[in-house]
Amino acid sequence: MATTQVETVSSMADKAKIAAVAALVVASIAGFYLLSKQGALVQWSALIVGLVLSAFVFLISEPGKRFIGFARDAWREVKKVVWPTRKETMQMTLYVFAFVVVMALFLWFTDKTLEWVLYDLILGWRK
Repeated sequence: MATTQVETVSSMADKAKIAAVAALVVASIAGFYLLSKQGALVQWSALIVGLVLSAFVFLISEPGKRFIGFARDAWREVKKVVWPTRKETMQMTLYVFAFVVVMALFLWFTDKTLEWVLYDLILGWRK
């Protein structure tokens, strides 16, 4: 049985950066609403600048660096995927539709058979 230990080391600077990210997001949203009388351009500028600044601060923190590493690894794995051709996709889609039709017919036939057995033969309600 293999056990893996995960060590999370976060410095006070990283905690301060994450707090700054949260404060920037809240400030940018508050600025958006507080600047409603200044016009849409000023509102959206305040929101976008605040969110871009918060994203920048997040990306220079340790959790942000780990996120960038995770995103790179995920993109590398996506590039390894062998995607089906258009012909294979169409064939598999037709197989699925055919299976759905066959299963629907089977369930309809089973339902009608059970209905006939229960209501006509056993209970005699349909005479």
